[in-house]
Amino acid sequence: MISLAGLESLLKGLADASRLRILNLLLYGELCGCDIQIVLGLTQSNVSRHLSYLKHSGLVTERRDGFRVFHALPDFTRKEWKALFEFLQAAFRNDPVFQDDLFRLRQAIRDGACKMQQLVPLPAASRSPSRRRKTMRTPARTAISGSRMRQ
Repeated sequence: MISLAGLESLLKGLADASRLRILNLLLYGELCGCDIQIVLGLTQSNVSRHLSYLKHSGLVTERRDGFRVFHALPDFTRKEWKALFEFLQAAFRNDPVFQDDLFRLRQAIRDGACKMQQLVPLPAASRSPSRRRKTMRTPARTAISGSRMRQ
């Protein structure tokens, strides 16, 4: 039996089109956050925010592997959870937005969309002493400089 607070959190997790689209993708297996970003065409921060919301609602789990974070649906054995995801899967099946997302997911997996590589530190860029950064003079700066010069 799910508590009132748990039900409220669960329904809040479902109350956003982007989060529903993410759940649609995760119904088919574990995905890296960058795969979700590419498929949905959302920014990294937007995807991260929605995944965090889903995680706090208990609808998504995460697993870290190096720099990558993989997201999946939890293993629901309780009949309430199973019924919920069966309902969502049936609802997603008839909507063109969700079907387009699955098509893009198949393409992304086929093309290897997640290009995240192990980060290699780049050498620090050196500035030559002769190249000084020019500062922009704003009217306020000019007025202050001009008033000082008059004194």
